[in-house]
Amino acid sequence: MQHLFKKSQLALAAFAALGATAIGTAPDAANAAKVAGTYVAGDFHNHTTCSDGSISMQKLVKKSTDKADTPWGLDWFVQAGHGGGGNRNCTLVEDASLSTPAYPYVAGQGPTTTWTNSIGAAAIKGNGGGVGGNGYMWRWQSIQEFQYPVTEYLAATKNLPVFMGLESVVAGHEHTSMTVITGQMPLALDYATMPTAPGGQSFATAVGNATALAQWSYCFDRGDTDTSRGNTTGSAIGNNWVCSVPGSANAADPSWNATAQKLMPASGTGNGTKGHLKTVEAMKWLAAYHPNGSYYVPAHLERAGPFNPDGNNGFNVEHLRNLNNAAPSVAFGFETQPGHGASGERGEYRQLRNTIAGVPTDSVGGTTYGGTGVYGAYVGGVWDALLGEGRNWWFFASSDWHNRGSFGPDDRRSTQDFYPGEYQRNYTMVRNGADKLRPQSIVDGLRTGNNWASSGQLIDRLAFVACASYAGPAYRSNAAVEAMAVRAATGNTDTDTAGCATMGEKLVVRPGAEIVVTVVARDPAGSNYSPYTFANPSLAQVGITQPLNQPVLDHIDLIRGMVTGYKTPGSADYAGEWPRNTAWLRADGTTADLSVVPAAAKNTSATVLRTFNGSGATPWVPVASGVDNTTFKKMTYRIPAVTASQYVRLRGTNLPAAVPYETDASGNPLSDTYTNGRSAANLKIACNPVRSASSQFDGCPDHLPVVNGQKMVAYDVAAWADLWFYSNPIYVQVTGSAVVAGVR
Repeated sequence: MQHLFKKSQLALAAFAALGATAIGTAPDAANAAKVAGTYVAGDFHNHTTCSDGSISMQKLVKKSTDKADTPWGLDWFVQAGHGGGGNRNCTLVEDASLSTPAYPYVAGQGPTTTWTNSIGAAAIKGNGGGVGGNGYMWRWQSIQEFQYPVTEYLAATKNLPVFMGLESVVAGHEHTSMTVITGQMPLALDYATMPTAPGGQSFATAVGNATALAQWSYCFDRGDTDTSRGNTTGSAIGNNWVCSVPGSANAADPSWNATAQKLMPASGTGNGTKGHLKTVEAMKWLAAYHPNGSYYVPAHLERAGPFNPDGNNGFNVEHLRNLNNAAPSVAFGFETQPGHGASGERGEYRQLRNTIAGVPTDSVGGTTYGGTGVYGAYVGGVWDALLGEGRNWWFFASSDWHNRGSFGPDDRRSTQDFYPGEYQRNYTMVRNGADKLRPQSIVDGLRTGNNWASSGQLIDRLAFVACASYAGPAYRSNAAVEAMAVRAATGNTDTDTAGCATMGEKLVVRPGAEIVVTVVARDPAGSNYSPYTFANPSLAQVGITQPLNQPVLDHIDLIRGMVTGYKTPGSADYAGEWPRNTAWLRADGTTADLSVVPAAAKNTSATVLRTFNGSGATPWVPVASGVDNTTFKKMTYRIPAVTASQYVRLRGTNLPAAVPYETDASGNPLSDTYTNGRSAANLKIACNPVRSASSQFDGCPDHLPVVNGQKMVAYDVAAWADLWFYSNPIYVQVTGSAVVAGVR
């Protein structure tokens, strides 16, 4: 009962701080008239040696955005290392191939060189000279003085939207992908002259700045215990940051540190609860000062287990509600399709991963499900619970790039991570009109929710539209909506038609309307970015021969849930923890069902409304693009006579239903327990194709685990075998029914 009391008090405190008008406030960008845009691919969660990554800023940007040496090059890219601090200088390059006039290669010094050995200990700022005075630089200084200038330089020289973010170490929780773009990549950069002669590390005069992001890191990142206010030791000369939030207690809060001018909750009992309240303050700060120039997306949020009121672990559903309530234009989604896709434990989700209150505790859900966390993967679970309120709460994916595990960064094999864009990517509608892509238009695009995420290049184009159709002259035919969707998909854009809506939007209809839902997707022909050419071992179990690098979309599910409105903080259905350990994930890898999930964390109305595939009752229809003659798949479903508010969303996969150890009889993803390479006893799928003597890619590679003399599917092979995409929802608000308050 003590934990329930704490959760109730936490929810009430967060709600009281919001003000009644904050609930359901739609993002400002949603009110803007549509301008021309396209879906562009990007990644916002990855690491260099400035945190715990393995390569330099320059190498990561090249690997992520180049379309020649790395054909998966992204259209936009946010570099986001951990908050707190680090001791390596990620602006130094590995070799002469990465040398530039502003940041030349320095013999004997690379991106693992410490700050002390490259810039000198005296240049490290903060109380004690960095983190504990031991040569570690606070992230705020790294972002402000070193990482932003090199990022701006690379963005300008490559003419690409490359900017700085942060994987915050979250007070009360684990990690979040976030940014504040204020000051970054200003318009004046378009006219700046880049250095053409060697200038060494002295080139640090940027046109813009990341001071706002640096301040947020100092003020609100749990890993930042600096009390210097962004100044040099023993000096008041510097940033002189104050972390107060308009309308909040600030200095009257028991966690306020007067020297640091920020909240610094004490460790021990109640630390998680106090930490979460600090994070709510962080949202209010962003909403007050950077409402359109920031985002805050909890990362791999199931990984650290459920919320711990006395520690810093995961997120329960109530914490997501609190963040969205406090700053709906900033905290608008989650990264529930995590990176680390090639890891032995996919996403680094793990059974018995942490100890909470002395009890060994799983990642929430115990593992991923087709590479997606249980909050997003389970129909009727946490994501559907949030969508069932009518919230702007969107689905995102990331690479979480650190390294290749057992292999070097230039090897195509991996036992840990994929590069940004290589495997998972967000496809975001960015409305830049005739202008080039810029950080603001990208952040605006993410905020709208007009985004879909895909792994393994399963699809690379998607139009998803819902239109109202009424009896009589207002009748809208399937063919008319399909033609509109085909035009959008072939143009890599969306629709802008009265009476229709797409992802992240709301369609308002009167009772009795029929809703025409059309999907047009492209399963790209040829090879994806997998290096493996042998047949998919998972599909071989059901007699399908399909090369790993040539996946074929098997089916798309249209999922519907009903909308009942926002839940009230403090009510019985506002807060609830997803079931732990064997109450959810059994030892054999099977799971319980929604009956064991608390009311707050589920939406039992959510269900697969229709499954489309190449045959059966509702087959898709191939249609040739009038632009490049590529083939798209077109499908339509009419929802008859709606009387209640609802939403529809999509998921799709290369796996049919009932693939052993991959999908159940209904086509839902099974737990990834069966391909977790670090637990050989769990492995169930044999890898039989024999590689040639000269290749690791035309047959089962040598790094796969061997059980009783048999190579088994795990690591990167498991990821390339099991592909999924997810779309964000389209809301339908029926007049007289529940109001979809979070979306306009």
